[in-house]
Amino acid sequence: MKNKYSIKNEHIYFTLIHIIGVILFVKLGDISFHSLDKWVLGYVIIGATLLLNHFKIQLPPEGNSLSMDSAVYLACIFVFNLEITLTVLLYSSLIYFCYQRSTPWWAHFFNFSLYTIMMTGAYYTYIYLGGVTGEIEPSNLLSYAGALTVYFIINVLLISTYFFVLGRTSLLDALKGFLKGTIESYISTLLLSIILGFMLQAEPFFGLFLFLVISILLSFTFKQHFNLYQEVSNKANIDHLTGLKNHGYFKELLSETLDEVKRNKTSLSLAMIDIDDFKKYNDGNGHLQGDHLLTFFGSLLEKECSPKDYIVARYGGEEFVILMPDTTVSEASSFIDCLRKKVNDTYFEGVELLPYGCLSFSAGIMEWNSEIHTASEFLSHADQAMYYAKAQGKNNTHIYGNEIGTIDIDQPMEEMEQQLKLFLARDIYTYRHSKRVFRYAVEFGKQLDLNDYEKKVLMLGALIHDIGKLEVPRDIINKKGKLTSDEWEMVKKHVTWGRDIVAASKKYEDILPLVELHHERYDGKGYPYGLIGEEIPKLARILCVVDSFDAMTTERPYQKTKSYYEAMEELQACAGTQFDPFYVEAFIDYFTGKNESDDIREYQDSKSSSSSINETKV
Repeated sequence: MKNKYSIKNEHIYFTLIHIIGVILFVKLGDISFHSLDKWVLGYVIIGATLLLNHFKIQLPPEGNSLSMDSAVYLACIFVFNLEITLTVLLYSSLIYFCYQRSTPWWAHFFNFSLYTIMMTGAYYTYIYLGGVTGEIEPSNLLSYAGALTVYFIINVLLISTYFFVLGRTSLLDALKGFLKGTIESYISTLLLSIILGFMLQAEPFFGLFLFLVISILLSFTFKQHFNLYQEVSNKANIDHLTGLKNHGYFKELLSETLDEVKRNKTSLSLAMIDIDDFKKYNDGNGHLQGDHLLTFFGSLLEKECSPKDYIVARYGGEEFVILMPDTTVSEASSFIDCLRKKVNDTYFEGVELLPYGCLSFSAGIMEWNSEIHTASEFLSHADQAMYYAKAQGKNNTHIYGNEIGTIDIDQPMEEMEQQLKLFLARDIYTYRHSKRVFRYAVEFGKQLDLNDYEKKVLMLGALIHDIGKLEVPRDIINKKGKLTSDEWEMVKKHVTWGRDIVAASKKYEDILPLVELHHERYDGKGYPYGLIGEEIPKLARILCVVDSFDAMTTERPYQKTKSYYEAMEELQACAGTQFDPFYVEAFIDYFTGKNESDDIREYQDSKSSSSSINETKV
């Protein structure tokens, strides 16, 4: 991505090349061939140059090609002189500009100036080394080689300097990149220019015609070979099922990208993604349908990542990787989280069998740093983060290094975890929801003015706040669609049932208010007691905000997920009614501070909506 400094340097560099090119053309070139014979020959050469520039010879790897127009320009220098050659260049450039209007004018101007400088250097080197225009002689071989060498050196130096000016690479690395595989092309250009020179000298029109025919035939032949090369290369590098890059090719790209990042000191993030409960989907729908899901998921990733030029690959089985150049870990986390929500909202046949009733994935994210020395180490860290995300309840993203360590809270945490695992058998949604609310509570609690005791109580309460749902009938918990009034009354009882479960042990008394009162509302319209404002314990008010945010932004049977933007809008709209306004603002500050997605920036730039928004039942 260009910064203001590199853009300014680019403009200065372009202007300098343009000025040098114009000065050389005005002093050494001409706008006329001065005689009818030369005009006719000039037209033919101009037409030949344009055709050769169109029918380039494609060479592997992709993006590499050999244009014969340089051979024409060099032959003109050897047989005619610099003035005629520059005239041919002028009219060729003008005509090319007219039918290639999609290319910016300054790019055409830059190419014209570049060729002018290269031709001028090649001509005077040719003359200096004893070359004589008009005849192609074997005795002039040193002059031909010298002219081509200077032509080649000027081209490589000026183009390499352009990439250096942009700040994309060092000058030495740019030179190495252009020298690699181009020397052979320029030697071919020299030989072709000498051959064309002989033809122009003996029979100008027929010779140029033969040269054109041979060059165009070579272009078609090389194109066929190139397509065959690409086909074989794609089979080796592309995953046959999804059409994405495969494991082996991705590791090659990762190593190359890491080398570039180390040189240029740019940011690079990596996401390892695993489709949740894929085995369950396979078992329920069959392996053929499972393959269709992998193909669909791969296409979805490619569609979302293409606008950002992110590299997507299938790593193996139901695992995928996304390489994100020029992306910090916070930007990557926001992108992957938004992608996760789009996946949740995208229907695919058979996902009804999955715990959430929708497609979901878990992702681990890692940003490159100087302590990472190999691609394997980079991948390993992202993989570890992904498995941590799955352990936190799936449908989740996790940044490597942000693991919640062992909290000094003695036995309660372990016992609560064991209680929570009971949800795995009855209600996978509530289990995963509780794990995510716990993570939010840990992170948000650090931003609040809480003492250590309050932080521990908030974390324990977040982990176990929905324990009472164990008593709610399973068909109600997993019902899709709107609950009846009787069913809703049954669900509301989970807070008192949860209180009874937790109260069975005296050592959990401190978290009873969070379990029982996290659905009380700031305006007194909550349940079970209708407490108002600060009658509700502080930690219960905090948990209410966190719990509601996760409920709104995660797929569940009876309510469609909201975007982060929509969820924060709703929190703010309900501040002072459903939620404590102080903790709403604090949570929004915390959440927007840790995320940098377009969704979050849209919220930050928006004004609070005055329209009423339906309050969410959780």
